[in-house]
Amino acid sequence: MKASGTVPGSPTTTTRSDAGLKILLASASPRRKWLLEEAGYSVRCEVSGADELEDDTLAPAALALENASRKARVVAARFPDELVVAADTVVAMGGIFYGKPANMDDAFRMISELAGKTHEVVTGVVIHFPAGEKQDFAESSLVTFRPLGPDEIRAYLASIHPLDKAGAYAAQDDDGRIIERIEGSVTNVIGLPLESLQAALHGKDPGDEQRSEKGVDTRE
Repeated sequence: MKASGTVPGSPTTTTRSDAGLKILLASASPRRKWLLEEAGYSVRCEVSGADELEDDTLAPAALALENASRKARVVAARFPDELVVAADTVVAMGGIFYGKPANMDDAFRMISELAGKTHEVVTGVVIHFPAGEKQDFAESSLVTFRPLGPDEIRAYLASIHPLDKAGAYAAQDDDGRIIERIEGSVTNVIGLPLESLQAALHGKDPGDEQRSEKGVDTRE
């Protein structure tokens, strides 16, 4: 599955009123910045420095929204006249959260546990509008990994930079190497549910976009 305009779930084209819209992204994530820029937005990044909550007693959506809210509040306070977008992505399976791995051994453990199974990817998004209004939503996708042997996992991890990625994998660079199927928004798995974000920016219910999205099978 390549991250390009021809891949299902890749950045969608903005409406004419969105083209060039300036967004202050409360994140240093190159993947989120790329998604927004590919969709035609003008993006500037501002790292919040907010402390992120780690609490496995919360539901994935609640945790993602809490951490996105923390980022958005800090950046919106610095730049109250700008359109601020913050997001946080959580990878979860069986009540266990898979955050950014501490090291390569931890990344190997994560991929080993996720291999051959289906896990949930939830992104919480918070928007602060210049007028002071706020909107938030969370989106969930299901990701199924192929069965993987130890050598395959090591080769995969050596080819990416897993330490800054929740779950230790990169959906946008996968090309079917480890991902067998995605049910729901592909951009959500990359780090920002672009279709729902565009709906929210226009005052629509992001849930309408979520309900219309289909799964993507990466097998040829």
